[in-house]
Amino acid sequence: MSVSTPQQSPFKQPKAVWAVAFACVISFMGIGLVDPILASLSSELHASPSQVELLFTSYLVVTAVAMLITGWVSSRIGAKRTLIAGLVLIVVFAALAGMSDTIGGIVGFRAGWGLGNALFIATSLSVIVSSASGGFAGAIVLYEAALGIGIALGPLLGGTLGDISWRGPFFGVAVLMAIALIATVFLVPKSEKPQRRESVLEPIKALRHRSLATTSIVGLLYNWGFFTLLGYSPFLMHASSPQMLGLVFCGWGILVAIFAVFGAPWLKARFGTAGTLYGNFVLMAIDLAIIGIWPNNPTVVVVAVIVAGAFIGVNNTLVTTAVMSIAPVERPVASATYGFVRFIGGGLAPFAAGLLVESFNAHVPFIIGAVAVLVAAVVLSTVHRALAAADRGEVAQPELDDLDRVEREDELAVGAAYGNEN
Repeated sequence: MSVSTPQQSPFKQPKAVWAVAFACVISFMGIGLVDPILASLSSELHASPSQVELLFTSYLVVTAVAMLITGWVSSRIGAKRTLIAGLVLIVVFAALAGMSDTIGGIVGFRAGWGLGNALFIATSLSVIVSSASGGFAGAIVLYEAALGIGIALGPLLGGTLGDISWRGPFFGVAVLMAIALIATVFLVPKSEKPQRRESVLEPIKALRHRSLATTSIVGLLYNWGFFTLLGYSPFLMHASSPQMLGLVFCGWGILVAIFAVFGAPWLKARFGTAGTLYGNFVLMAIDLAIIGIWPNNPTVVVVAVIVAGAFIGVNNTLVTTAVMSIAPVERPVASATYGFVRFIGGGLAPFAAGLLVESFNAHVPFIIGAVAVLVAAVVLSTVHRALAAADRGEVAQPELDDLDRVEREDELAVGAAYGNEN
């Protein structure tokens, strides 16, 4: 008979972990912050919905591409300095977006914001995983809790400040991120530079590993449905004010947080990672299809968006855990690779939704999103055995192929020669 070991609560953490988690909350607020003001920006700056959707695209696509350099940067200046650099960029570009007078200017500054976001997000996950008490699974739960809370509070803050002015949400994030920056400077201990400098190509090379490539594609497909809902549904609700939209997405975000922290672990223990995700992807696809069938019914759209928070919360936790558990590479590399692929889907989906509505109708993008999520379930089934092994505690270990070994030996040889010269 096996004896289960009681697990430590993921909420009993050192101050440094809480400082990074707080900064994560503010960072993730930036994702949903603009939802309540999309319609206001469209009308006040005379921009089409597809132009306004570029606020998501520039932010997330730059975040995705910048994920490729996060390991290269952090392995040279250390994790803490990388966190600080990311936070500084977010503060600066959020404030500049608030001062801009054109949709093009805001889109451009959101791109700079995305660069800071990439440096921060990829590094914060690795810092939390390495510093948190309660093990890897507890660290992921804490990280996803921060994501859920940030996603819940972002639209609420955006709606409240957006009722005053569309500029308010951008300045609000700049102030809050400045507070997070101060907390990081004083509460996160100085980190040592890693012994090995990461190559800028490592996240791309990691896609040669089938398990990581497959789960990353799952993330891309799932995020296509996720950000279609997040990016375009505000235009279908016909809300009377940004604050009303903020309340809708706050309810959505609360479900994201609850199901990320409590629902996902319970469902995983009962049905396993793969079984839970199969069912969850199907339910999320049905939810998106409901919006696609009745996009002109604001009540249906509002209810479907709020309910989607439950499915997204489960997916966020379990897909991230799956990637980090079965990827046969170091976790910072796996995080960067996964972030790069999934945010490409998240960034392109809202812009594509705007173009599809303008070219066809509001039914099309949500039906496509539903199909994408169903395909994610099919793709996930190809790594079912690896997921089951991870659930049993058989965690994949970093591995090197022959080319990697030659490159690593060359790096060591160069390092030794350099040391002898000095």
